[in-house]
Amino acid sequence: MSTQISVPQQLLLERILTLELVRVTERAAVSAARLRGHGQEKPADQAAVDAMRRELNKLPIEGTVVIGEGERDEAPMLYIGEKVGLNAGPKVDIAVDPLEGTTLCAKNMPGAIATMAMADGGTLLHAPDVYMQKIAVGPGYAKGVVDIDATPVDNVRRLAKAKGVEPGAITVLVLDRPRHADIIQAVRSTGAAVRLITDGDVAGVIHCADPDNTGVDMYLGTGGAPEGVLAAVALRCIGGQMQCRLILDTEEKRERAHKMGVGDPKMIYGIEDMARGDCLFAATGVTTGSLLSGVKFRKDGVIETETVVMRSVTGTVRYIRAEHRQLEKFHLD
Repeated sequence: MSTQISVPQQLLLERILTLELVRVTERAAVSAARLRGHGQEKPADQAAVDAMRRELNKLPIEGTVVIGEGERDEAPMLYIGEKVGLNAGPKVDIAVDPLEGTTLCAKNMPGAIATMAMADGGTLLHAPDVYMQKIAVGPGYAKGVVDIDATPVDNVRRLAKAKGVEPGAITVLVLDRPRHADIIQAVRSTGAAVRLITDGDVAGVIHCADPDNTGVDMYLGTGGAPEGVLAAVALRCIGGQMQCRLILDTEEKRERAHKMGVGDPKMIYGIEDMARGDCLFAATGVTTGSLLSGVKFRKDGVIETETVVMRSVTGTVRYIRAEHRQLEKFHLD
């Protein structure tokens, strides 16, 4: 007599798709890692895209890419609006960044990851590929402790007061870009420290969710809107606050955003505005960083990966270290 295990519909995202998500980001990370340090950003990104698309199309889902590798006319694979999966199973929104930190991978620098998110259909913000203002802090603070319209000085002081420390004990993570010179100067004027990163918007935001281990209290600055949605999914899973605003500074961008359903170009988006319902987030390390270990190609032929996978409803965070021996699944020829 056989016993059949049935999974309720509301648990499908976690019970069936959690490990499938891990497989998707693992494949993308391994494909990109083969080009670490070769100075080839586009080939590394394309390798990750190809691997991720191939694996997504094996999943029992009706998936729609809402955050992808550019928009339809600009990207051959995983463009916004592309349908993925076996067209069977739950309808889900997909957000992908097959290789976050293409420059990091090309230069073999720390922090490149392969990442994606999955959510109930119609629950992720359809963000155009434009810049976005962002501010994020970790969990444990009253709502509104920081504000995207407040100055960097005010936000540092407000966060320090809420944490019960002097501003000098606060560390703010900022992308190292010329456009952020005023933000960096303002933060340092309070006595707070600035940690600069060259790339890695998604991982950067995630860092502030675990300040005890990362030493980062706040993320501040402008970066890609697609990365903002991916980061919002992660923060929904592990806690924290985030506010964002699309930078629609040309008529073309405003028109493009309008076509994607953005009604108010000046709207401030919170986490729930960008990622509602049940969400899953997964990221696999490509190069070793403070978030994840990178792919390791061992002498005996075994490939090692490290992945973090999270779910919003339960707040579960799993770290999965894998040893892969069936190497043909990576299509490495």
